[in-house]
Amino acid sequence: MILPEPPPLNFFATLHVEVATPQDVGPTPRGRRRLIPITGGTARGVDWQARVCPGGADFQLIGEDGLTDLDARYTLETDAGDWIYVQNTALRSGPPEAMARLARGEPVDPALIYFRCLPRFETGSRALGWINSHLFVGTGARLPQQVQMQFFALG
Repeated sequence: MILPEPPPLNFFATLHVEVATPQDVGPTPRGRRRLIPITGGTARGVDWQARVCPGGADFQLIGEDGLTDLDARYTLETDAGDWIYVQNTALRSGPPEAMARLARGEPVDPALIYFRCLPRFETGSRALGWINSHLFVGTGARLPQQVQMQFFALG
C-alpha cells in the first residue's frame, strides 16, 4: 500500500476572541462545567479580516486533573459582509498549578499549557467557500480576558 505524504499546514487565520467572566456550573458527575460567553474580537487571514460577533460561547468540561475539553461556537462577520460559523473543539492541559491559575482567571505562560484545537467552518461566502470542505488545526493561548488562536488548513 502506498500512502500519500503528510499534509502541509497552511496558515488560515489568527483570532483574538474576547471573553466574559465564566459562568461556573460547578462539579458534576462528569467534571466541572463552565460556560464562557464570547463578547467580541477579531480574525485576520491572508486576504480577509473579520470581527468575532458577540453571542457565542465556549462550553467547557474540566476534569479533576485540570484536563479541559472545550467546545466553542460563534460567528465571524467579514469586512466583505460574509458570515462564517465556527465550531472549535479543543483540549487544554498543563501542570496542575498552571491549570488551577487558568481556572481562576490568572495569567499563565502559554508555553506551560498544551492548547490544541480542531476548528470547523461553514459559510455561504463565495470567496471563502473552500473552507466548507477543508479540515483545520490550531493552537491557542488563554489570557485573562481573551483567547488567542492560530488556525491552519490541512493541505
